[in-house]
Amino acid sequence: MSSPSKQRFKKHNWYKRFLYKRVPIVKWLPEYNSEKAVADLIAGITVGLTVIPQALAYATLGGLDPQYGLYSSFMGCFIYIFFGSCKDITLGPTALMALMTYQQIQNRNADYAVLLCFLTGVVQFVMGLLHLGVLIDFISVPVTVGFTSATSVIIAVSQIKSLFGLKFKSSGFLDTVKKVLINLPNARLADSTLGISCIIILLLMRKMKDLNLSSEKKTLKKALWLLSTSRNAIIVILCSVTAFFMEKYFGYSFQLTGTVREGLPSWSPPPFSTSFGSRNVTFIEMCSDLGSSIVLVPVIGVLGNVAIAKAFASGETVDATQELLTLSLANTLGSFVSAMPITGSFSRSAVNHASGVATQMGSIYTGVACSLIDLLPYFY
Repeated sequence: MSSPSKQRFKKHNWYKRFLYKRVPIVKWLPEYNSEKAVADLIAGITVGLTVIPQALAYATLGGLDPQYGLYSSFMGCFIYIFFGSCKDITLGPTALMALMTYQQIQNRNADYAVLLCFLTGVVQFVMGLLHLGVLIDFISVPVTVGFTSATSVIIAVSQIKSLFGLKFKSSGFLDTVKKVLINLPNARLADSTLGISCIIILLLMRKMKDLNLSSEKKTLKKALWLLSTSRNAIIVILCSVTAFFMEKYFGYSFQLTGTVREGLPSWSPPPFSTSFGSRNVTFIEMCSDLGSSIVLVPVIGVLGNVAIAKAFASGETVDATQELLTLSLANTLGSFVSAMPITGSFSRSAVNHASGVATQMGSIYTGVACSLIDLLPYFY
């Protein structure tokens, strides 16, 4: 039989391993230094400048008011600092989650999106407790690629009407294509020119960091990299200034985001009942309306998050269960600040990685940038 001291030692080691596995900050924080802090600061702010315009756009894509995008952006960042296992990942709203949210709240209200966020977190937590993260490995690559490609096409088509400055309601992919073709003669020339120009400039700026410059031009190479990684924020700022001067001095107005409600959302439980129009809806009825999305949204969220973690793991093993538990906590707590379902963003994680993030602490600066809700009226 082992002695009591050996049993205590084994127990202590078990607790230590468990803590390192489930609360990763305990492992990397003691090794944190000023060099890593500077790298995280630069990366965090860069990602923050990227997520703000994206969050506003994704909320609109999800059929919500723009401020809901930022409500959904900061809680996941703060949670991931403590429980995230991959330094490159940034949690927040994504195009895929926004599209799936839109399918559930059209002709309803925002309470459905917030409740879906809460239920997504609950389902993901149950999946984590049952260690179902390993099932992600059994989803074949062709299925993932096909699903992602189809989603990309649907998202692109859903944004064509905004690109051309058109206003109409549609339901589904084919209906949107049909109504775009019918309403194309009503396209606004200035909005179309601005939108298409932005796409071209963004694609060109994306390639700037890949220019092959000689080693003597380090300063120029660094400047081009900075311009490339912050391209989203730069375009938003330039176009906002353009829209302001066009409206003030020339009397012409683009289709604008409009007034964005200021202030942080109040900390309150997610809505377990709601009312819209003249109808009062109970929790059971809301769940019935949400239907299969209560299971599909959590699974798709986990699939995307684990795929990103694997892409940036550099050959290391990804703990899918830990990512499940982290994502579940981010969604559950996010629903208390009126968030819609979130997951890891591949584009922002790529920016985070390219910006040289050193640890998960980079998320704190992104979260702070997204929580400056008092600046929201200026996004008009």
